[in-house]
Amino acid sequence: MRRFFTVAKKIKTFIKLNVPGGTATAAPPVGTALGPHGLPIMDFVKSFNERTADQKGNILPVVITVYEDRTFSFIIKKPPVAEMIKKTLGLQKASPTPGKQIVAKLTKSQAQKIAEDKMEDLNTKNIEAAIRIVQGVARSMGIEAVE
Repeated sequence: MRRFFTVAKKIKTFIKLNVPGGTATAAPPVGTALGPHGLPIMDFVKSFNERTADQKGNILPVVITVYEDRTFSFIIKKPPVAEMIKKTLGLQKASPTPGKQIVAKLTKSQAQKIAEDKMEDLNTKNIEAAIRIVQGVARSMGIEAVE
């Protein structure tokens, strides 16, 4: 009887980046983050752009696992909550003085939709807690959370 064992690759480090979906290039931040680890930058750029072609215009967090043998794997997460709020409300940028200047209003139903979309990346499984997280991010951006 034969037994097969899989040998796990030894992890060297993790790299976290925010990269525009579908339009990554070898320029910073990708090149400067991957270069020192000796990774094939263009291999990452090509595979990232293929997997995110449908999300052009979104800033996507990506966690790259770098292995000792100079190979890598990566996980693409949902856009940051702040980006989702700006897109939902049609804003270019948040308030320059949050707490003093209100630039928009976020309804509870809008916050719930964002929370549902982002739920897998948040550190809660409770929808009410997720809505409060979204509303807190909105307040820190100078956006009033209303019922």
